[in-house]
Amino acid sequence: MNSALKWMPLVAAVALATAGCAREGFYDDRNIDYVEAQRSAPLVLPEGRNEQRYRDAMPVPEASSDLHRSDKRFRAPSPERLSSGGAERDFVERREIGNDRWLVVGADPGMVWPQLQDFARARGLQVQASDDRRGVLETSQGRLSVRPGLRAGDSEVRCDQNGRSVEACLDALEQHFSARTATASAASLAGQQIAGEDRLRIERLPDGEWGVIIPLDIDRVWAELSHQLEADFTVEGRRELLEQSPERHDFLVDYMTLTERDRNPLQIIFSPDVRQMSQNIRLVLESAGPQRTVLRAVNESERAFSDEDARELLERVSGLLR
Repeated sequence: MNSALKWMPLVAAVALATAGCAREGFYDDRNIDYVEAQRSAPLVLPEGRNEQRYRDAMPVPEASSDLHRSDKRFRAPSPERLSSGGAERDFVERREIGNDRWLVVGADPGMVWPQLQDFARARGLQVQASDDRRGVLETSQGRLSVRPGLRAGDSEVRCDQNGRSVEACLDALEQHFSARTATASAASLAGQQIAGEDRLRIERLPDGEWGVIIPLDIDRVWAELSHQLEADFTVEGRRELLEQSPERHDFLVDYMTLTERDRNPLQIIFSPDVRQMSQNIRLVLESAGPQRTVLRAVNESERAFSDEDARELLERVSGLLR
């Protein structure tokens, strides 16, 4: 018998096994199992049942607005950043604008408030008044307070005396909170926790331009945005912070838009610009009330800056504040 024929049964078996793997894959692919599934009739409960005993086990909340797949302006929310500039955030950070200074603690006010009370007791401060709802401790040495920060899950802690920040007190508070962790036990602080989704929103302004609506006063927004831009806008040729002005409440950045980054080789060849280029954009904060600030993006270059470019940049910058 020809020796080559001896291997035919084995070859056939391998071929059959390979064909099976090719059809199903190494693991059984069940993506098509329910393609032809039919909808069954809904469950009907008997007449005369007690309505109070039957509720939705997993209710789906009603949508606040209609979302259509054809709406090209809809964008999935960006994932939360792990940290600013790729570096781990400190649990306690400083903020300032002019002569005003405060701390940003990486925990919600309900967690920070009992730690602030512990600080007052440990320092032997004479507490004259305590307001749990507002997060304020009045002492003979000064006024300690906590309130929600701009970013979700952050708190702002202040130490003031006669309306002025007390530097030595802030130093002591920074040491106190740095010795704690974000997992410290906490009591709830009524009215202080505000969800991040309620803090910022991007919408069309009355003049038709895109803007970010921030329900906080302009000085607090400027201080936080300054810190975040200094940490994140540090990539030469892509995104850089060039200058900032606390008096004008604005920032000048050098930014390469997504439209520019996505130009294909053919578009580059038939364009007067043979390479991808960034452009100067001014981020302007405008006060729209005591607790309302609007962020705009204003083109300060000769390059085109479309409506979608403005929204894309504002989405990125607002992501730094969430």
